[in-house]
Amino acid sequence: MKQVMHKVIIAAVLATGITSCSQNSITGRNQLSLYNEADIQSMASQQYQQFLSQNKVVSASANKDAEMVRRVGARLVAAINQYYASKGLTQELEGYKWEYNLVDSKEVNAWCMPGGKIVVYTGLLPITQNEAALAVVVGHEIAHALAKHGNERMSQATVQQLGGVALQTAIANKSAAAQNLLLSAYGIGSNVGALLPFSRKQELEADRYGLIFSAMAGYNPQEAIPLWERMKAAGGSSKPPEILSTHPAEDTRIAKLRELMPEAMKYYKPVGK
Repeated sequence: MKQVMHKVIIAAVLATGITSCSQNSITGRNQLSLYNEADIQSMASQQYQQFLSQNKVVSASANKDAEMVRRVGARLVAAINQYYASKGLTQELEGYKWEYNLVDSKEVNAWCMPGGKIVVYTGLLPITQNEAALAVVVGHEIAHALAKHGNERMSQATVQQLGGVALQTAIANKSAAAQNLLLSAYGIGSNVGALLPFSRKQELEADRYGLIFSAMAGYNPQEAIPLWERMKAAGGSSKPPEILSTHPAEDTRIAKLRELMPEAMKYYKPVGK
């Protein structure tokens, strides 16, 4: 009986996967996408507001670092709008209501949830050290959201953890399990279970488009190399930065950034030139 049930669950999951693969409009890659993007954005908006209410948000009107985060966010969003318009994909950004906030925390972390909900932690700034490097990090995080990597990771985890009918229930009802997967997929908080690491393919996509977006925003993408070298050095301590839980800074990754740099530099035009 158990074997029969196991086969039924596998069949249901496979059927769901076959009917729920979609091609990402920017990367061109087929992805498992069990969650409706509008539903994910709705959940993200709720979780974002809850996160802000439970953490100390630094005022942009009274703090130069918070003002810098807002400036970087605004410039990146303008570049992204331009990029998507050039590809005839403006409709892909429907539902995005961009917000960018600096949160007072020693964590070395930053993230962007679906719908453009961005947070930078103050603990990241000593490592980024300058605005261009911060733009590279934020651009990378935005690229993860735009490439729908969270949906992909949530979908894969949902299949693994729930399976079959429970899978459909979690999706339809926006269950607590689904909300926890959302937080886990973006590395938000430590009380939602194990973080879901990005795959090498997802990381490469986020690196590529993050560099392009930051370059289009007028930030020198070459700042990515010393940035990740500093991130790697910071990860050498007994407790590596939280961001490295899902964003490994290895020598191979830095080498890949060097390979991506010529393409990114084609988009780079310093502000005022």
